[in-house]
Amino acid sequence: MKLKNLHLINFKNWEELSLDFSSGINCFVGNNGSGKTNILDALHYLSVCKSYFNLIDSQNIRNEEGFFVIEGEFEKSDEDYRIYCGLKRGQKKILRKNKKDYAKLADHIGQFPSVIISPYDRDLIMDGSDVRRKFMDAVISQSNSIYLDNLVRYNKALAQRNALLKFFAANHKWDKESLLVYDVQLEEKANYIFEARKEFVEKLKPRLLEYYSLISQDSEFPDLNYKSQLLDSKLTVLLEQNLQKDKIVQYTTSGIHKDDLEFTLEGRPLRKFGSQGQQKSFLIALKLAQYDFIREKQNQKPFLLLDDIFDKLDEERVSQLVKLVSEERFGQIFITDTHDDRTAQLVKKIDENAKIFVVEKGKLLSEKV
Repeated sequence: MKLKNLHLINFKNWEELSLDFSSGINCFVGNNGSGKTNILDALHYLSVCKSYFNLIDSQNIRNEEGFFVIEGEFEKSDEDYRIYCGLKRGQKKILRKNKKDYAKLADHIGQFPSVIISPYDRDLIMDGSDVRRKFMDAVISQSNSIYLDNLVRYNKALAQRNALLKFFAANHKWDKESLLVYDVQLEEKANYIFEARKEFVEKLKPRLLEYYSLISQDSEFPDLNYKSQLLDSKLTVLLEQNLQKDKIVQYTTSGIHKDDLEFTLEGRPLRKFGSQGQQKSFLIALKLAQYDFIREKQNQKPFLLLDDIFDKLDEERVSQLVKLVSEERFGQIFITDTHDDRTAQLVKKIDENAKIFVVEKGKLLSEKV
């Protein structure tokens, strides 16, 4: 699988851009704010129908323009696919494959999978459990449409149960039988989601350790653990046990919507005890483990998007990382960097067919082959 070309109109700071890509490594170099990351974000749109950095689609339209267009031509299993993503202000986002609209955007998820590594990933460590749940959901959904369907249905039933709890409180009523209807729906969907998340974490653990060791060249032991109420009890039991609490607080306090991931280094919380370098190495290793998970589940190599990951890494680790991701297990790679010379020297040593695009303030200045 590879992306042959990309065309942008009015996307973020790009008025218009057309690029033809190498099947190996492609680099975008330029100062901060030049538009490098926006190109990667456009690729993320074509993969999963949304931005990685700003989930409000209308805010990704350039300045005061009325629309944006992202279009790319993919090659997969010796067939070509033209993917179009467009948005007009005040209208619904449109996604097309070979000029045919998708009935549901979810039908596209997983067809052209990608993994992005970005400085923004530090939110996985520093922010709340909802960020880590979304990480699990996004990865598993790219290779499992049944999981995505169960997740959507679970969240819908959860919202309805919460609305009913609020209704009871506002109207001084109580009808346990009405709640049981949603309890059954939650139990059915939660079991599938729980088992899929547990398998996901179990598969990531050994790869996390392998990649962390390769990147950091240290003997530290990283780990991640799946935290879920369902590890100790069935959801129906938990819902019954917490019924009075739910009645008081007016929302559902038990379920897989409370799940979390625990990141540790040498058995201690990464958030509290990990240095910036250790946290960055952990996140890169985690994302590369994610890459392996998707590749094995789908039997195809996702696109790897590396956004400014060389920052705060010494030259040896940068060289080690570029060498690592250029191995046969990885496919097409897209890299952003602020150092033109460093990128050219490193990348050309490893992939003589790599393309380097120099950008500045939403303009393509030059292309080095």
